[in-house]
Amino acid sequence: MVKVSKFDAADYLKTPVAIAAYLTEAFETNDSAYICTAFDTVARAKGMSDVAKATGLSRESLYKTFKETAKPEFDTVRKVMSSFGVKLVAEPIEEEKKVA
Repeated sequence: MVKVSKFDAADYLKTPVAIAAYLTEAFETNDSAYICTAFDTVARAKGMSDVAKATGLSRESLYKTFKETAKPEFDTVRKVMSSFGVKLVAEPIEEEKKVA
C-alpha cells in the first residue's frame, strides 16, 4: 500500500524569501479568509511560540487573529509580519493595457 502524507505549505516556508512570496500570493487573492490562513501557515512554520514571543502577543491571541473570520488590527499584522522577517511594501496597481 502506498502511504501519502498530507501536504503542508509550512514545511516549505524556511526563508524570508519563501515567506514573502507565499504571503504576496495570498494578498493578491484579496480574500481575507485565505490571507488569515496564510498567516497561520507561516506562523506554524516559524513556530507559534516564537511568533508570540517576538510580537508580545499570546499564542491564544495569535490563533484568534489567524481565524478565517478574523479581522486583525493593522498593528497586529505589522508585528506579525516583522516576526516573519518580511515587511509590507506598497506597489502601484498596473492597469491592463487596452488593446486597440
